[in-house]
Amino acid sequence: MKPIPVWRNVTPAMFEGEIRPRAQPAVLKDIAGDWPIVRAARLGANACAEYLRGLSVGKPLHYVRAGPEVEGRLHYRDDVRAPNFERHESSLSDFLTALIAESEKERPDALAVQGLTAPDYAPNFAHDNSLDLLSPRITPRLWIGSAIKVATHSDPTENVACVAAGRRTFTLFPPEQVGNLYMGPFHITPAGTQVSMVHLTAPDHERYPRFAAALEFAEFAELEPGDGIYVPYQWYHHVESHDRFNILVNYWWDPSRGDVGSAWDVLMHGMMTLRNLPPDQRRAWRAMFDQYVFLSNGDPGAHLPPHVRGILAASTPQDIEQMRRSLIAKLQGR
Repeated sequence: MKPIPVWRNVTPAMFEGEIRPRAQPAVLKDIAGDWPIVRAARLGANACAEYLRGLSVGKPLHYVRAGPEVEGRLHYRDDVRAPNFERHESSLSDFLTALIAESEKERPDALAVQGLTAPDYAPNFAHDNSLDLLSPRITPRLWIGSAIKVATHSDPTENVACVAAGRRTFTLFPPEQVGNLYMGPFHITPAGTQVSMVHLTAPDHERYPRFAAALEFAEFAELEPGDGIYVPYQWYHHVESHDRFNILVNYWWDPSRGDVGSAWDVLMHGMMTLRNLPPDQRRAWRAMFDQYVFLSNGDPGAHLPPHVRGILAASTPQDIEQMRRSLIAKLQGR
């Protein structure tokens, strides 16, 4: 594994002009160092919890709890039929109280609140703890918990995550390593997205031998309160929290067109159709996708006069709508 490059004094222009175009992970050193919640966290867990309580409203939330025996790994039961934790309901204020109380035990349970939309649970949080790097239209989400390990997964978005309290280790894998990560089922997930079946902090190389190859491409970063990290689109990442009280704030956004449908739906349809073809037909369609979808040879219609390129040049909203109607009709058997 190699360390993720560290960028300091990052400005919006630097982020947009230098960091994002690389499509590589980047540590954004002390990008949130002046946040009030970070200043409170530096005074201790109780001070940080009290600060967040002052911003919170009484809206119910769901949190997860797992026993000490899971060693903080929020994952699956041995039979992979369900997660290895239970879900409970609370208010943010009461959850913070429970988290502090649990942290004082010799063998604490693992507790976590995942992806709380800050405007719904702490309406003034974004105003007081703003990240000028990104558009204010991007919703901050709160991840609060004990010393837990979030299994390797990816997000279908770009992501900036800022450590507000505690210390975290991020380990990232490029998208091309998906075949070496031994991803779990699509329909049973701990938190809504596929996760690796390999425990990064205790890998079973005999059961998952290709994981060693993935580690050769892994990148890691140790983050302190105030530090941020840029996770590019669909990069796989494992997140380990080291302290018994920690808070992460993250921002997801997708800059791609919103009127062309979902690439995820294409994958699902491909698994239903292309995957079930004979090998020679899959070979032919791989070449077709490389040519017309992934543009391996450049513009596939460049050799044609513009007025006859048709679907090869379809990009306007009208073109997209016509293609969508055609696809829907085919899927409905018309």
